[in-house]
Order: sequence, then structure tokens, then C-alpha cells
Amino acid sequence: MLTRVTDNTSMCNLDKENLLKEVTVKISLERIDTQEGITVDALLDSGATRLVMSSEFTRKQRFKLKKLDRPIYVRNVDSSLNKKRSIKHTVEVNIYYQGHRERMEINVIEE
Repeated sequence: MLTRVTDNTSMCNLDKENLLKEVTVKISLERIDTQEGITVDALLDSGATRLVMSSEFTRKQRFKLKKLDRPIYVRNVDSSLNKKRSIKHTVEVNIYYQGHRERMEINVIEE
């Protein structure tokens, strides 16, 4: 079981025009079934409507998958339907960040 939250770290990568390209923060994820935890860099996306993690990351970290009754179809940034990817599973985790814990379901995006 995780007993403390890791320190917050923000990293910004700047492109040639000094515009913000990406922001990541360190968070801890705890598996509900085993209470094992890992610390990861999470990408913040102000346009995202859901929390997602890749199916490859899910397999490598041995998260327990929960199958959705119906798949969620993914839309591209231009609102067109992404024909290669859909969400068929979620994982339930505790997310730790800056002294706060939240139980969340994260969608697993197929690769």
C-alpha cells in the first residue's frame, strides 16, 4: 500500500517559438486488487475528455482489466472517428497527487 504521495514535478518542453508543448506531472497509481503502487509521469491534456492509458502500459504493469459492456469509439482532434482505436476496457486505480487520493476508472486505449 502507498503510504505517501510523491513530490509533484512539472516539466515543460518548449518549441522554437517558446510555446508550451507539453506538461507532465508525477503521480502515483495504486492497483486496487494488490495495493501495489507505481510512480509515473502523467501527461496533462487540457482538451481531453477522459483519463486514458495505453493497452501496452496496462499489460506491462499488470493492471486488472474490466471489460466494458459496449466499446467507446475514439474521435480525432478534428472530430472524425478514429477507425484504428476504440476503448473496450477500463482499469480501476487509486491516484495519488499532492496529498490527495482519488479512486478512478481509467480507459484503456487499444494500440
